[in-house]
Amino acid sequence: MGERWRRTRFRPPYLRNALWESGYAVDTLETAVPWSVLPSLRAGVERALREGLGEIGERVHVFSHASHPYPDGSSLYTTYLFRLAEDPDENLRRWQSLKGAASRAIVEARGTISHQHGVGLDHLPYLAPEKGTLGLSTLQALFRHFDPDGLMNPGKLVS
Repeated sequence: MGERWRRTRFRPPYLRNALWESGYAVDTLETAVPWSVLPSLRAGVERALREGLGEIGERVHVFSHASHPYPDGSSLYTTYLFRLAEDPDENLRRWQSLKGAASRAIVEARGTISHQHGVGLDHLPYLAPEKGTLGLSTLQALFRHFDPDGLMNPGKLVS
């Protein structure tokens, strides 16, 4: 298994481009949870993505794997593909709908919205439900102390 991973490790960007040229978008997302939550989290995230474009009759292909194992849990890395529309604005709407559905499923399962890739603007709306009032106020206090001029990633983690 490790040898197969090593041989194909750098293929995804090329596959992404080939899929786009064939009329499909591909994206990934990840989270992390305790081992006991991983099976239900996977099911919830995959269901949210699979059903995410159902209102327009589009199917979404979804698959996940556990990565970054830790003694108390693991990252769940999910890849999903969906058909592109003729209209670029519709493609963005489809992606936003899928990203939102998956992010809500992650938050509902009490997974981390960012894991190792950080929060950024895409995940910012889901940070407050994950961290809670105390967690956000703690982060804000740390930023005020260590970055009083707001130079590090302004508006992307705390406001």
